[in-house]
Amino acid sequence: MRKGVIRPGHIQLRVMDMEEALKHYRDLIGLIEVDRDDKGRVYLKGWTEVDKYSVVLVESDTPGLDFIGFKVLNEKVLNGLKNDLIDYGCEVFEHEAGELDSCGRRVCFVTPTGHTFELYAEKEQTGKWGLAKINPDPWPLNLTGMKAERFDHCLLMGPNVPATKMLFSEVLGFDLSEQVVTPDNTIAGAFMSCSMKAHDIAFVECPDFGKLHHVSFHLETWQDLLKAADLLTMTETKKDIGPTRHGLTSGQTVYFFDRSGNRNEVFCGGDYHYPDHPPVTWKAEDLGKAIFYHELVIHPTYLEVLT
Repeated sequence: MRKGVIRPGHIQLRVMDMEEALKHYRDLIGLIEVDRDDKGRVYLKGWTEVDKYSVVLVESDTPGLDFIGFKVLNEKVLNGLKNDLIDYGCEVFEHEAGELDSCGRRVCFVTPTGHTFELYAEKEQTGKWGLAKINPDPWPLNLTGMKAERFDHCLLMGPNVPATKMLFSEVLGFDLSEQVVTPDNTIAGAFMSCSMKAHDIAFVECPDFGKLHHVSFHLETWQDLLKAADLLTMTETKKDIGPTRHGLTSGQTVYFFDRSGNRNEVFCGGDYHYPDHPPVTWKAEDLGKAIFYHELVIHPTYLEVLT
């Protein structure tokens, strides 16, 4: 049952050199830089996103993920979910409004996989970048690089995926849209949706807590994905695999790395999900087909390189 979590809102990524990171996320992927704060954080957005930003970069000695934020419907829903998380046994803490630029208070918790999530109800909305609010054009001029439309989802890795799946379904109201199951019917991968998308967040089992596998940005078409792959070669950006198709979600994909080692994905197409749809199931022993439908095998770095 949906409980008022409506979409992914933002992610904070650690990068080891901010100027190199901006060449990657702003100039290559095509996110728009919208602000910087007195803590050294840089805020960016995809051009279709209504909120002021969706990606926050912070310079650090190590790469990886700090937190992921999801937008909820309103303050009443936020208060209710805070109480539900506490009742479920989660350790909950808050950041006051304004700690993150133009964002309201954030209710934070840590999943059994070791990842920090936050829920918020308010963030400044600046509209789609470069488009009029009345009679808008279909796309803006002067987009750069891959012309990423939006921050789409993350795949996270850690232990206790079944418990994390239960937290997201029972407390936050996410649907299990697709799953990877072991021969003893244990969930090793949970792809979860709070919308009509194939997934808004995904978790895959691994022994190390709190790992980021990839952050994904949405492109419009397969042709855009091919051009993105061209740009990776043209800019000598380290590529992981693709362009290719997933079995899971049926989406098309290219994986590559920022200069700090964080894996990125650009993604298009894919299935849709309604709340009454049963989850699509993939066997763990057929994981090659599930992940890389054309190749049928998993690239050696794909499950080994994490930040």
